[in-house]
Amino acid sequence: MQSFKEISSVQNSLVKKVVLLKEKSRERKKTGLFIIEGLRELQLALRANFEIECVLFQPQLCEEKRLEQLLLKTGTSTEIVTVTNEVYLKMAHRGTTEGVLAIAKTRSHTLDTFVLKTKNPLILVAEAPEKPGNIGALLRTADAANLDGVIIANPKTDLYNPNIIRSSVGCVFTNNLAMGSTEEILGFLKQNNIKIYCAALTASINYLNADFKGANAIVVGTEATGLSKSWLDQSHQNIIIPMEGEIDSMNVSVSAGILIFEAKRQRT
Repeated sequence: MQSFKEISSVQNSLVKKVVLLKEKSRERKKTGLFIIEGLRELQLALRANFEIECVLFQPQLCEEKRLEQLLLKTGTSTEIVTVTNEVYLKMAHRGTTEGVLAIAKTRSHTLDTFVLKTKNPLILVAEAPEKPGNIGALLRTADAANLDGVIIANPKTDLYNPNIIRSSVGCVFTNNLAMGSTEEILGFLKQNNIKIYCAALTASINYLNADFKGANAIVVGTEATGLSKSWLDQSHQNIIIPMEGEIDSMNVSVSAGILIFEAKRQRT
């Protein structure tokens, strides 16, 4: 490989910048930048045309040929920096990753930028998810099902949280995403004639008896509190997954997966 600038001190200003972006949501929002960690995640971001400001890599941890091929896609304006193992471990969220991190520019995810590419969309709406791991799992499920979009209502964390990127295995870059308030999203769905199916315990029918063939939004809430009254009041039909054990709920990403793939089955 060609020779690049090298950083060997954990006190370097760029290293401090990476750590700050990794740890502080406020810094990500202020700068419009975030951290991508891992070759696969960076590849997905590049495929989605995210703008990469800087790539930092540890030569002993990454495969030279793979990295060379990847760097060809970043463009000439991207700064490329090598780092020592000590510096890499200071910046990395996962010490076992392939030795590659990048600083990238965030995108706006308002409903104004949310484009539906079909007249018969299937959308997942998640109200107020708090745990990055759950959000990441929802995004992985949405990618696996090739949903038309994912909308997060009343978000509690930013989409570029490193834990979301990690747990989604980069699917934060592969999904059509938007965020907004419950009121904004309800208005958007009504405007686009999209029926609302709420996962709820009350006034519900078995999800197998629901008709998911039209333009639909499957709406899920948190495991602790479920969906707010605003969603339940506007629901076309509440749906439930029958439970045969002692508890009355499942992890939100598991529930969403069951509902989404039943909808996909009906639509094939």
